[in-house]
Amino acid sequence: MIRKCTINDLKNLTEMSIKLWPNHNIDEMYSEIADILVNENSVYFIAEEGGIAIGFAQCQIRSDYVEGTSKSPVGYLEAIYIEEDYRLKNYGSILVRACEEWTKENNCIEFGSDCEIENTNSYEFHLKMGFKEANRIICFTKKLD
Repeated sequence: MIRKCTINDLKNLTEMSIKLWPNHNIDEMYSEIADILVNENSVYFIAEEGGIAIGFAQCQIRSDYVEGTSKSPVGYLEAIYIEEDYRLKNYGSILVRACEEWTKENNCIEFGSDCEIENTNSYEFHLKMGFKEANRIICFTKKLD
């Protein structure tokens, strides 16, 4: 079952998000997700099997430039996570479709996403979902004295 999340899903979303981003602080993650859940330009969808949360997708409407798109606003797949035992069972594609439908309902005609350049599993998943690679970049930083 796939459904739109409510604040009641905050604990499950936080627990799964920490698995996706293990270097994040759990309290900060909890607070960030709580803020996203009440933002009308963002949505989480949760996948459940037998009443157990097994995955989620988070998407939002972006009004800034999104690489490779020609219109604004654009729907954007911010995150997707499926518990390991439930991968390759079509939950990811169902979650992406829910995000795409929500995006269309919010008057967007384009949908974007990204992944880390070394994350080949995510790259292959995006291609399977119909995304086309728009660009590759390398980001730089430096400390200022």
